[in-house]
This record gives sequence, C-alpha cells and structure tokens, in this order.
Amino acid sequence: MFTRIDHVGIAVPDLDASIAWYESTFDLRMVSREFNEEQGIEEAMMLVFDGPTGGSHVQLLRPTRDDSPIGKFLANGGRGVHHVAYGVEDAAATLTEIGGKGIRVIDSSPRHGAMGSSIGFLHPKDTGGVLIEVVQAAARP
Repeated sequence: MFTRIDHVGIAVPDLDASIAWYESTFDLRMVSREFNEEQGIEEAMMLVFDGPTGGSHVQLLRPTRDDSPIGKFLANGGRGVHHVAYGVEDAAATLTEIGGKGIRVIDSSPRHGAMGSSIGFLHPKDTGGVLIEVVQAAARP
C-alpha cells in the first residue's frame, strides 16, 4: 500500500527562518514553495532524497490565518511535527481501501496537494494519535 515516506510535515511560525535553518544545518534544498489558500498555509518542500519512485521531503508549514489547521496547531503549543505522509500509487483507491478497514478518512476523495500531488488525510483518533497523509505524486516528466 505505502511506497515510501513522502514527507514529514513540520509546523513553523516563520517560514523564511525555517527554510534558512534547514538549508544551513542539514544542506536540504528547497524544491517548491507554494501558498495553499484553501488550507490557509504557505509551505516549502525541502528535498531530503530523490529516488526512482519519488522524493522524500521535509514540508515546512506556516499558517496564513489563525483558523487554519496549522494556525490552530501552533496556537495549541503544537510547534513541530504535524503529520507523516506516505507515498501511494493511487490516492483515491488507498483512501477507499483504508476507509473500508474502519479507519476514518478526513478526505473521502483526494484533494490538491503540494507540487501537483493528490492527497488525503486519515483521522489521528484511528491511527494511534498520528495524523497520516497519503500522497499520490504528480506524474514525473
């Protein structure tokens, strides 16, 4: 079902400072920076490893509004790891399969994610307290 760890989402209050820190401390390279108005975030994908089945990233997430999921997470003292994302071949099929096993899915169908991906989240109350995202990467050129 899972093909790789796609990324680990990190909630941060200052995106520019966090990008600079990950670049200077770990030699990670920013490969994408986007605003996602629907989710109320600005995000940067920092490349850790790029392999034949897709890359692994650290996703830095800064809220653009206080009522966004990341804004609420930071307001509740949740700075740091927000979620773990696993790569899948087919996000829609994976969400259906996992939902059929009694796991609550937050997204019944995939939505737009970073770098053209299709994503969906699983409810942390059914996954051992971890917010899990499934990611179907955009087709590689």
